[in-house]
Amino acid sequence: MERFAVKRGLEKSIGGNEGLAKVAADFFDDVSTDSDGSFSGSYGILTGVTGHFGDDGKLVVDVVQMKGDDLDVFLSSDSGREKAMESRKRWSTFLDNVTGYNAKQRGDKAKEWAKKASKAKSAVSSARHFMELSNNISDEQITTANSLIDEIEKLLAAEDNTKAAGRAEKLNKLFN
Repeated sequence: MERFAVKRGLEKSIGGNEGLAKVAADFFDDVSTDSDGSFSGSYGILTGVTGHFGDDGKLVVDVVQMKGDDLDVFLSSDSGREKAMESRKRWSTFLDNVTGYNAKQRGDKAKEWAKKASKAKSAVSSARHFMELSNNISDEQITTANSLIDEIEKLLAAEDNTKAAGRAEKLNKLFN
């Protein structure tokens, strides 16, 4: 399962999950929609592509690609390599269209998202270490810090890295 950031307003202009399935039909074969609004399809080496817009506005997709002997047979068939390249091109163009970002921008967004999680985890670790070593922290600060740590961990578990990073800044300021 992969998650991709979507430009603000694009999900609405596409038409939500229903519109997503229509866009997917332009790029993949045998596209069908489930009762929950997610689509599934395939093309070439992409034997299974499913996706939907998550509650957080991100594109959630799962891709199954040929591997091993199946891939070898596919690539050695007539125009197999061309169809494999076309599969990757369609996948990339589909992502461009439904996220509003090109491949480099998607990579930058993913790095930014991961950096926020790392920053939050680092703040939790630092605060715990500081509380262990320091003798002059008030009970109120410890209670506040533990509350923020719990909140950050819940946000990280829910994959809300942006809010987790914000709470991490607050945690860092608590001891500065």
